[in-house]
Amino acid sequence: MALVVVLIVLALVALFVFSAVKIANEYERGVVFRLGRLLGVKGPGLFLLIPFIDRALRVDLRTVTLNVPPQEIITRDNVTVTVNAVAYFRVVEPTRAIVQVENYLVATSQIAQTTLRSVAGEADLDQLLSQRDEINTRLASLIADQTTAWGVQVSLVELKDVELPQTMQRAIARQAEAERERRAKIIAAEGEAQASQMISQAASVITAQPGALQLRYLQTISEVGASDGTNTLIIPLPVEMLEFFGAVGGRTPAPAPAGNGNGGPPATP
Repeated sequence: MALVVVLIVLALVALFVFSAVKIANEYERGVVFRLGRLLGVKGPGLFLLIPFIDRALRVDLRTVTLNVPPQEIITRDNVTVTVNAVAYFRVVEPTRAIVQVENYLVATSQIAQTTLRSVAGEADLDQLLSQRDEINTRLASLIADQTTAWGVQVSLVELKDVELPQTMQRAIARQAEAERERRAKIIAAEGEAQASQMISQAASVITAQPGALQLRYLQTISEVGASDGTNTLIIPLPVEMLEFFGAVGGRTPAPAPAGNGNGGPPATP
């Protein structure tokens, strides 16, 4: 009989020790209530509770990655899209996270969904696609304003995907194609304008230097002969070329004999 009593006492002591001794990890805190009243925050490490009187709730202080479910919204320019996001937050005040809100994880998720719908609905489609940094900053600010009272700190909110209807995707593709064609035409027009300027400058130089025209003429003939590959090349030689060659050789070509007007020999006096 005495042995049974000893075993019962040892079991009660073990139960008491098991109920009284608690261990919190480095990333955890224990919010302790004594008979329903908030006693304080314990941890990390070993701490003691009074069995059946004290109750401890564990709070994780690590950053939580919250996937915001896809939300179907209508943008300001009446386009129906589906957007989702991801939010990063952590508990900075364990007592508020337990006392001020029933479930801070569910509450943060709900406020993130409603804020996402509100902010995305106030933006145009172009803003959702091109100005994500501004939208992310606004989302984080609005969500943080609501969760600060719960002891939750929101560090980052990012839009993940913006899903467009098939008709809108085709319209955007046509718009992008038209924009590329417009840029190609502008570039071609700018090239033509620059080429016209260079040709005008070249014409001015040739006009100022009469010999430059003849040299260019000879260069063109040489290029034509090299590209043709034949041994025979007929070169039209204007009269001005004779004057040029005469000037280069230091001689003046003899004047042509005067005719009688009919193509015959000159008349004898």
